[in-house]
Amino acid sequence: MHDPDFTIGIEEEYLLVDRETRSLAEAPEGFLDGLVAELGDQVSPEYKQCQVEIGTRVSATIGDARDDLRRLRSAVSTHAERHGLSPIAAACHPFADWKHAHHTDKERYRGLERDLAGVARRLLICGNHVHVGIGDNALRADLMNQMSYFLPHLLALSASSPFWQGQDTGLASYRISVFDNLPRTGLPPEYVSWVEYQRSVAVLTDLGVIEDPTKIWWDIRPSHRYPTLETRIMDVSPRMEDTLALAALDQALLRMLWRLRTKNQRWRVYDRFLVGENRWRAQRYGVTEGLIDFGAGEIIPFPELATQLIELVEEDAEALGCTEEVRRIQQIADTGTSATRQRAVAAGVETAGSDPGAAMAAVVDSLIAEFHEDL
Repeated sequence: MHDPDFTIGIEEEYLLVDRETRSLAEAPEGFLDGLVAELGDQVSPEYKQCQVEIGTRVSATIGDARDDLRRLRSAVSTHAERHGLSPIAAACHPFADWKHAHHTDKERYRGLERDLAGVARRLLICGNHVHVGIGDNALRADLMNQMSYFLPHLLALSASSPFWQGQDTGLASYRISVFDNLPRTGLPPEYVSWVEYQRSVAVLTDLGVIEDPTKIWWDIRPSHRYPTLETRIMDVSPRMEDTLALAALDQALLRMLWRLRTKNQRWRVYDRFLVGENRWRAQRYGVTEGLIDFGAGEIIPFPELATQLIELVEEDAEALGCTEEVRRIQQIADTGTSATRQRAVAAGVETAGSDPGAAMAAVVDSLIAEFHEDL
């Protein structure tokens, strides 16, 4: 078995908004063509016509990923501006109504509409997917099992969807609630081997229930297209540097688990029922409440958890050259996620006596500003 290279790739989904009304806007004619002419296959349409997806190249370091992600975000912003639009990187638009958002006219998305019916129509959500290069299939299956423990931590740190249709949902990540209505989502099952994983997938593909494993939408999965583990649980982050911090943490955690394996050690695999409780806590509270430490048997406040995570992967972050990016999660844990900031903006406008519509518009303005602040 060759040592994994832990290369990194980042995929982000954005929403397009009208700069005057702050409402969602469908991609106008020529918008995507112009982007494709500049970015090639690094940009593509998404399920809804008001969405666009970008993907970085395979990057050896988080620094390389930063350069590419900045270029991609800048290009989307520039092309959107030519049409009076702006991209936002939030998992849900604060006040849009999903019933008015139409899906992209491509066979893949027409197929989703046929297969998933009303469940698919609500998918007005955006995520952040991180691929980490791990070529050995047996290792991918083993690390996927162990990495599931840390998925709630990544969700909590990324939470950016407190509002849905103009209402505060009380959740930090409402996106997860919408996505969980789909089949084949959530925490992955525990597989004892790659062969067992393949056997389970083959039951569905052989029957024609799904055409390939890309229709399996677990929070983490072995990529069907690339020799990677793909972490999919995270909300998309308005701030580019937050995206990079989460990607670096994901990369460092996987290297830490691999490092333990080389010493004949491993992270304990807890029952999915228990990990699912932390997943719910992350979905509900983000970083404002703690997660359960099953070994210690107590709920640990998230700022303390962030400190523990940074210490846990310190050696790995140094080896990967992403120490500063990983340390940024402490700032997120201490000051709050995008969900925290969005609520603060809305509360500030409402306190000033404006109507709720003005508060939601102000939230969109803040998301536009955050998209651009690191470019």
